[in-house]
Amino acid sequence: MSDVDPAANARQSAGASTRAGRSHQPFADRLLTGSPFPLGASWDGLGVNFAVFSANAERIELCVFDVSGRKQVACLTLPECTDEVWHGYLPGAQPGLRYGFRAHGAYHPQRGMRFNPHKLLVDPYARQLSGPVHWSDSLFGYRRQSNRVDLSMDRRDSAPAVPKSIVTAESFDWSLDRRPNVPWADTVIYEAHVRGLSILRDDVRPPERGTFAALGAPAFIEHLQRLGVTTLELMPIHAFVHDRFLLARGLRNYWGYNTLSFFAPETGYLSGGGTNELRVAIRRLHAAGIEVLLDVVYNHTCEADELGPTLSWRGLDNTSYYRLVEGDERHQINDTGCGNTINAAHPRVLQMIMDSLRHWAISYNVDGFRFDLGATLGREHHGFDPGAGFFDAIRQDPILNCLKLISEPWDIGPGGYQVGRHPPGWGEWNDRFRDGVRRYWRGDSGQRPDLASRLTGSAELFNHCHRRPWSTVNFVAAHDGFTLADVVAYNDKHNEDNGEDNRDGHNENCSFNCGVEGATDDPDVLALRARLVRALIATPFLSLGTPMLLAGDEFGRSQSGNNNAYCQDNAVSWLDWRAASRPEGVALTHYVARLTRLRREHYLLREPRFLYGDREILPGVRDIDWFDIDGQRPTPEHWEDPSEQVLVCRRAGFASEAAQSDRDSEGIEVLLLVFNSRSEAVTITLPAPPLEWEPLLDSAEPDGEPRESSATVGAHSVVLYRARNPLSLLVGGFGAAATPQAAADPATQD
Repeated sequence: MSDVDPAANARQSAGASTRAGRSHQPFADRLLTGSPFPLGASWDGLGVNFAVFSANAERIELCVFDVSGRKQVACLTLPECTDEVWHGYLPGAQPGLRYGFRAHGAYHPQRGMRFNPHKLLVDPYARQLSGPVHWSDSLFGYRRQSNRVDLSMDRRDSAPAVPKSIVTAESFDWSLDRRPNVPWADTVIYEAHVRGLSILRDDVRPPERGTFAALGAPAFIEHLQRLGVTTLELMPIHAFVHDRFLLARGLRNYWGYNTLSFFAPETGYLSGGGTNELRVAIRRLHAAGIEVLLDVVYNHTCEADELGPTLSWRGLDNTSYYRLVEGDERHQINDTGCGNTINAAHPRVLQMIMDSLRHWAISYNVDGFRFDLGATLGREHHGFDPGAGFFDAIRQDPILNCLKLISEPWDIGPGGYQVGRHPPGWGEWNDRFRDGVRRYWRGDSGQRPDLASRLTGSAELFNHCHRRPWSTVNFVAAHDGFTLADVVAYNDKHNEDNGEDNRDGHNENCSFNCGVEGATDDPDVLALRARLVRALIATPFLSLGTPMLLAGDEFGRSQSGNNNAYCQDNAVSWLDWRAASRPEGVALTHYVARLTRLRREHYLLREPRFLYGDREILPGVRDIDWFDIDGQRPTPEHWEDPSEQVLVCRRAGFASEAAQSDRDSEGIEVLLLVFNSRSEAVTITLPAPPLEWEPLLDSAEPDGEPRESSATVGAHSVVLYRARNPLSLLVGGFGAAATPQAAADPATQD
């Protein structure tokens, strides 16, 4: 039969169940035909349908284990293959059943065929796993000590070392849940790691620290609300593997970019309450108005290169699931730097990715995804293509195309740097923003033109195909690289604890240690670092685009100069919340909250259109304009002058979306931003036409609260002003207000 018919299965299973009773099994002793759809293990109340894709297997067996997962109690051949999907129906099977697959076929590594029935395989669609991988040489399809290496074949049973897939009956009441649906232009992202976020929180019950349950803790949600965060982006939560070489060094794959299952949550993040822990946390976050995005890794898997373990996809159909070197199919294409590359151009592999995304969108009600090495997913055989099947599949999907989609737009493959080249509807991490802003505040020469581009949404990269400024995700620190505190405390990376002789991680971090490498008690150095942190962290919030904040940067978290802490599941990476309660941590947290509040209150800071200074909003005032310290528009020579380190930007437009829609002149607002990366304060001549200016933010102050109304901008500081009386220009025209000279001090303007 082509579909699972519960009634028919019930009739067919009656005799089979009788035979199962005689063998003391809680399920039948043979499989019925079942259905090729849906893939994975599906319980219908009377039994479980199993379906798994393999184009090249000759036979696939379903292996059932006892509740401990240690003893194999049955091994049943899937009786049918339809459209390259092997399937069978097990009458009487219930949720909680532990299982795995064994795939029979050719073992011919030179042609990419690596079938080995001695290796138990995780179901690629498993919704839950029984635990972690237990490393053993039996996990490898070849004899590791053989002179023929992966051309040999290992016949040891790997089942004792492999996590068992678990049949689930997913039911959760989402009927009262409402996705926050935060508009892109209003979004503020907070990137965090599930374990590191709460493992040191004293206000979370010890069993729940470092788990999904802690994400819904009231104290954490209140912290996000105080900050003004709208969207929590979680680093990988798909079940993943701790690399063997890391465990041998006493380390772990802390970040989790080493996926074992695209459908099952990481078991190490469960405190004991099952997968509903994550669902409950998401419901609580939604109730607080906070979205949840998942960082997902569909570009590679934990099976590494041809010398890696056989845990799932490699054993099921290596030539379909992975991209292999043409003409030398023994070897994997490694566009990801992780040993293998998922073959997203294969229709069944693309289906798996899409099914996984829909699973998290429907079963967990997540609000979107950030795609690790997203350029890999858009690479067809001819190279990266914004019209690749992956992008097209998401665009036409009625569930996924409504969610937030963000790409890390690069990998190490040919033509791998694709910032700004993704299709409409996508946000992209913008490392040009990160590096350019760091260089500007470090005091590098000639950075003003680049800063101007970053402040206006990197239009040269993103303004095409009707994309909007929110497409650029602007950040100055992320999980990969220095924390913000380390950007101003270290000139060089210090990754010695990773065990790779400090060879790993980026060498150029665009950082500045302020005269002392690492920790110091020097008050002058500490004051300079604090000032630079405030200037750096303000820049993405004052720029067009979507600002992203790295968890802990709001109170000064440091990783002691480690810029690649992927393996540091310890105090190096964990958030020390005691720092948040220290005076400097409290002040910085209040400062960040002030930035998010200003962004909410001033529509111009999240303008939904790119700006080119081609629209006059008020007499003599364009939608955007640039000025030098003397209040004059810079000439081309001034723009290119490498010694210029002060930039003045004036913005004008409607103060709200409603005012813009109604073209209501009463709703016009004018803002002025002054960026000073010099090591001394400057007094600027404010540009004509003259207006009465009110300072809203001064990053020279610990909490950002301006102490006085002045045109003096402190060293390494940014100041934001708002015009109190912009409509005076409509009433009296250019000459009716005070002269430009009188406008030099906002406090004296009338």
